[in-house]
Amino acid sequence: MADTTLPLAPPLFADAPSSVSFKKLRKRLVRGALKAVDDFQMVDRRAVDAGEKPRPKWLVCLSGGKDSYGLLAVLMDLAWQGALPVDLIACNLDQGQPGFPKHVLPDWLNKTGVRFRIETEDTYSIVTEKVEAGRTYCSLCSRLRRGILYRIAREEGCEAIVLGHHRDDALETFMMNFVHGGRLAAMPPKLLNDEGDVFVLRPLITAAEDDLAKFAEAMQFPIIPCNLCGSQDGLQRVAMKHMLDEWERRKPGVRQVMAHALATVRPSHLHDPRVFDFAGLAIGGKGEDDPNVPF
Repeated sequence: MADTTLPLAPPLFADAPSSVSFKKLRKRLVRGALKAVDDFQMVDRRAVDAGEKPRPKWLVCLSGGKDSYGLLAVLMDLAWQGALPVDLIACNLDQGQPGFPKHVLPDWLNKTGVRFRIETEDTYSIVTEKVEAGRTYCSLCSRLRRGILYRIAREEGCEAIVLGHHRDDALETFMMNFVHGGRLAAMPPKLLNDEGDVFVLRPLITAAEDDLAKFAEAMQFPIIPCNLCGSQDGLQRVAMKHMLDEWERRKPGVRQVMAHALATVRPSHLHDPRVFDFAGLAIGGKGEDDPNVPF
């Protein structure tokens, strides 16, 4: 009689540590991602399971860094558990960087059992040619990469592009916008593109970078360092990261407090009449007070 029992874990976790600490870490990342999926309605799990909506496809972007490896592993874990009714397609964009180890990702992906696509586009030459010496590559590189990934998502019939940005990425973006851009904005967990045909999703948006780093080390992911923007010193994002590191050192837990603030907004206590109707406030109407604001 054939053995019909399910494996204890998806193939990706076959050699994962069996320690209690790793199991807790894995569970924390998986639960956090599932909560983000539900809180921000990345997929209507009930409707898909009931056959009321078609099973969606997600294009999971895999750069070779710890965060994207962790993203794919967590999503595969959820799918294996039956908690994520989504077809996953892993995608790596080979940007033509000199010395890029082309074999690493295909070799690793072939062991996972997930469908994948490697796309080769020489954006490296374009970025290094167009960007003046001393300027950062990030903006142009991101725009080129975004356009290519939207194209691939459409070709593969995917309704969403899924990225591995985490809590600390969102906080660094918030601080960059706050200090340098003069606006209050972070990374949205769920975004619809300008054309209105592809979502951009970030299921790890509440995950701590430190947890993802520990997870990647324990899983022994074959990390591929970025030799483009990752090689540049003095980036604004790096400065924000160092500042947040210092704040965390002085007040442990401050990152989590700040992350909570991103999800706890009081438009009436900011200064943008586009998001709060100041003109509509009138004597005799419903008011609110805040004892934490100085008089």
